[in-house]
Amino acid sequence: MGPGTNAGRFLLASLITLYLAVLLLRIILRWVSADFYNPLSQFIWQVTNPPVQPLSRIIPRWRKLDTAALFLLYVLAVVAIMLLMAVAGYRIGLQWALAYGVLKLVILVLNVLTFTVLVQAILSWVGPGGNNPAASLLWQVNEPIMRPARRLMPPIGGLDLSPLVVILVLQFAVRLLWPGGAIGLAI
Repeated sequence: MGPGTNAGRFLLASLITLYLAVLLLRIILRWVSADFYNPLSQFIWQVTNPPVQPLSRIIPRWRKLDTAALFLLYVLAVVAIMLLMAVAGYRIGLQWALAYGVLKLVILVLNVLTFTVLVQAILSWVGPGGNNPAASLLWQVNEPIMRPARRLMPPIGGLDLSPLVVILVLQFAVRLLWPGGAIGLAI
């Protein structure tokens, strides 16, 4: 595989993973009942609504779970796996692509949560107490996983180390599932 093919595969995988992450954020935002009128929520909604809206007429929501978006996320993950494997010159059966699709989504969830916790921690250092749309949205997304970590490890000398604990646990889980599967998961 030449450098052009490798770079093209990286670009394709990155773009697909970015869209999958935005689609996942839509599901998470709805699940945690985040502020719909937040500018970032509106961006995520507008980017993901064209393919999800027609599906939502067929696939109803279940409680707070956007099942149409989840279905689309899974289908796109499976298609992405098959496409990326074909670009790399490998053939993969549908049953393996379906299994890898589940694995890719679990790892994507863990990596997206890692990224959101990291960004929230950085924002808390740079502009503590600041009121910006990203910080409030990240707080709504991360609070369900940060609360238990804060109970486990209360602030020490005014320094909250719970984001570090959460990031370590999330990345430990990623490496348990896929030993080479940090942020740049190729499947």
